[in-house]
Amino acid sequence: MTDREAVRLAGSGVAERAADTPQPRLARWRRAGAWLLDLALPATCVGCGREGDPICRACRPALAGREQAPAGIPIGLPSDVPDPLLQLEWCAPFGGVVRRALHELKYAGERRLAEPLGAAIAARWRQTGAGGDVIVHVPVHEDRARERGYDQAEALARVAARELRLPHLAALERGRATVAQFQLGRDRRAANVAGAFRPAAPAMGRAVAGRWIVLVDDVVTTGATLAACSEALLESGAIGVSAVTVARER
Repeated sequence: MTDREAVRLAGSGVAERAADTPQPRLARWRRAGAWLLDLALPATCVGCGREGDPICRACRPALAGREQAPAGIPIGLPSDVPDPLLQLEWCAPFGGVVRRALHELKYAGERRLAEPLGAAIAARWRQTGAGGDVIVHVPVHEDRARERGYDQAEALARVAARELRLPHLAALERGRATVAQFQLGRDRRAANVAGAFRPAAPAMGRAVAGRWIVLVDDVVTTGATLAACSEALLESGAIGVSAVTVARER
């Protein structure tokens, strides 16, 4: 057993002992455990296992898998950008290093991965020549955020906003819990998230009015979740909504 595995197992024991405590306290335990893990052990590259960075310099080109891809849809080809989005960009296909990185961020508590992944989002958005007024993340439901101790899309959006020098707003919330999209067939995903998003507060609704929003999420497949978020933002008065993600799963 490696040192990292031993620390993770110890952290799991803490979470199990705290399972009968209120959810906010459990989330605090998990955040504290992740912070202690960061202090105790260096990051391990999700691509090659080398210690030092969560994605090492040699493996980082995987995050720019679409670096040579032109922005948008070539003239004459049908668009697969879901209405009412104006644009949809992503950094790389959902596989290999990128897939492992997103799984570690989302399910294993490796929040240090938000830095290189969020920076990759910013690099792709900057490369496309697109603009935008404000970054908004696609929120998880509050129960899932408490369970994980954080919202992975929010972590990505904060880094991307910093790199792009744009403000970040937690403008949306999930009004109801939804089934994880990957558990559903493509034909059921739109119905699963229809009407699930709303402004996080009246002030947030006013804050997006008249602004071009750039939505950030980890993975896009059919785009149903991004479309549902876009509808909520446009109903709040946004003049347009674009989106950029780390990966796309075909």
